[in-house]
Amino acid sequence: MKQSGYGFLLLLALMLPPVSNLLESIMITHMHMQMPMLVFAGFLMAKFFQKRFPQFFEKWNENGLPGILLFTIIMVYWSLPRTMDEALTMTSVEAFKFFSLPFLAGVPLRDSWRKLSSSWKHALIIFFTVLFLGMGWLYIWSPVQLCNNYLVIEQITLGWGFITTAFAMVVYLVYSYFMDFSKYE
Repeated sequence: MKQSGYGFLLLLALMLPPVSNLLESIMITHMHMQMPMLVFAGFLMAKFFQKRFPQFFEKWNENGLPGILLFTIIMVYWSLPRTMDEALTMTSVEAFKFFSLPFLAGVPLRDSWRKLSSSWKHALIIFFTVLFLGMGWLYIWSPVQLCNNYLVIEQITLGWGFITTAFAMVVYLVYSYFMDFSKYE
């Protein structure tokens, strides 16, 4: 339960206007710091919901696939340039960001991850590697400004951030191919 409290405190801290404004003021910190921390806050809070509603998670997310599908849909949605732009200009989209990333991405991710087979886990990482490479390519080589609230140089920086993250996932996949993680489960 202590973990859930930390997750809730992290969510509250991220919602504070000075913190929120600071993280949203630079494109790469908005996408690669604030949004993952919101997911992590939900990841930490998941234990509370799993203990409080165990039948719901057993029935709804028995094998982990529905939760991972929901996680993937939410993450892909927030990877789009327009949604990130609208989060800065529309209060309803901003509120949806602070709800969807912790509760519709972080909580299902924690509940689903242990239930997935290693092949599903690797497939998910491969999917996000390809997505991040595509998003990086889009942000770097787009001939137009994709987000009205950020400069083109910030867009290019974010693109390189996506490509760096994709490269790190490739390194993890190669590493996991040669390592036996079964003794840690």
